[in-house]
Amino acid sequence: MNEQVTQQQINAVLWQAADTFRGKIDSSTYKDYILTMLFIKYLSDAYKEHLEEYTKRYNGDEARIKRALSRERFVLDEYSTFDYLYSKRNDPEIGEIINKVLERLENENTGKLRGVFRNIDFNSEAILGKAKERNAILRSLLEDFNKLTLKPSVVGNEDIIGDSYQFMIERFASDSGKKGGEFYTPAMVSELLARLVKPQENDRIYDPTCGSGSLLIKVAKKVPNKKVAIYGQERNGATHSLALMNMYLHGIDDAKIEWGDTLSNPLHLEDGKLMKFQVIVANPPFSLDKWAMGFAGEGTNDSKFKMEASLDPYGRFEWGVPPSSKGDYAFVQHMLYSLAENGRMATILPHGVLFRGSSEGKIRKQIIDLNLLDAVIGLPEGLFYGTGIPACILVMKKNRRRKDVLFIDASGEEHYEKGKNQNKLREEDIAKIVETYEKYEAEDKYSYVATLEEIKENDYNLNIPRYVDTFEEEEPVDMVQVKENIQKIKKELAEVEAEMEKYLKEIGL
Repeated sequence: MNEQVTQQQINAVLWQAADTFRGKIDSSTYKDYILTMLFIKYLSDAYKEHLEEYTKRYNGDEARIKRALSRERFVLDEYSTFDYLYSKRNDPEIGEIINKVLERLENENTGKLRGVFRNIDFNSEAILGKAKERNAILRSLLEDFNKLTLKPSVVGNEDIIGDSYQFMIERFASDSGKKGGEFYTPAMVSELLARLVKPQENDRIYDPTCGSGSLLIKVAKKVPNKKVAIYGQERNGATHSLALMNMYLHGIDDAKIEWGDTLSNPLHLEDGKLMKFQVIVANPPFSLDKWAMGFAGEGTNDSKFKMEASLDPYGRFEWGVPPSSKGDYAFVQHMLYSLAENGRMATILPHGVLFRGSSEGKIRKQIIDLNLLDAVIGLPEGLFYGTGIPACILVMKKNRRRKDVLFIDASGEEHYEKGKNQNKLREEDIAKIVETYEKYEAEDKYSYVATLEEIKENDYNLNIPRYVDTFEEEEPVDMVQVKENIQKIKKELAEVEAEMEKYLKEIGL
């Protein structure tokens, strides 16, 4: 019986591997190398164990063994395994050897791995340094990972590998500061979004700015048999690769994750139109500057380009074109135009979307008048990597029956756990938000149900304090008590001064 390897043991080795890079290159970059190596090690160890099983079962009959291996999730051979790379760890061309193994893996698994490794270069002088330094880093990386055994029989639950991958992504996001927020949504915030949208069996679930895919996985896991269709798009090439590997390590082999700019080049289409989804979740980049430059023709000067609704072939900006320096409502409109009838969406946004005027105010008015807004939830500050500003969640639905909007203010100190570098939502905090949303009721100093008439009276301003009064009245001051305290202090002071005077006389002063 093989001894089981624990989550903690895997995590410890992975974090040790990160020490190889720390201080040499930024963690937002070196995460790509460590997570890719974890993926290769897992595929290799699974292949090796299956090879041993089939060799024993078929008494060494190579044709039958080969046929059995070809039916596995991933196809490898001895020249595309971690063991082969480890045997070459001292080769002066180790960076190029790793790249060729990655290419071989892609070619042997074109249906799943095509393009997955194209943005990760283990032979990059620009990132990993000149040959001597680069080779030393890669040799250490291979030696660290050689300490890990990731065979399915040793790991047990497949989710352990996926959860280790998630653990590393979260640690890297924490290390990376602002850059970390671009590829990872904190686990408890993802959990909150997943509970708010309530995915059902056979739903299409979509994240237009999916980062490393963690939010999509959290939502998919809410459906016990995972019988859902997963779709995502990510603009950053290396992060797109991480998302695909993340899906495979969580046993999701049919996720459709595309690489490209969702706003200027949405890639999930049906019959030339935007694909429709029952569930949409997103944590788009806050107030993205120059969000519309993908619509500009080649050679167009940044300062002269002006985005117009007519430039979008999908007609997403009919309600208004967001300001060029703030892409928040560009993402919101894309999501609403991608939402199926009876669909629901939840997206994280900065508070500015609730009250900013001009074109954003016009878009917000359209969303409210069309009765698409279901809830506005204010979150605590300091939850997200790279920004201390508080954010909010907008929950929207198609074909709403209600004619009012729920406001929740979950930003108070009693609604989160304060951390040294980052605040966290606890299970009880999430449960309270979800319960309040489901009850759709007002609660003193926490939630309020506003009619559309009230919102119109507020000029469509959704700023949460306008609806949820969290003001705590100070207790009235007892002036008689204050007067007594002052007299008491004066008396004590006179006694101290008299005592002091006596001591000064004794020493002749």
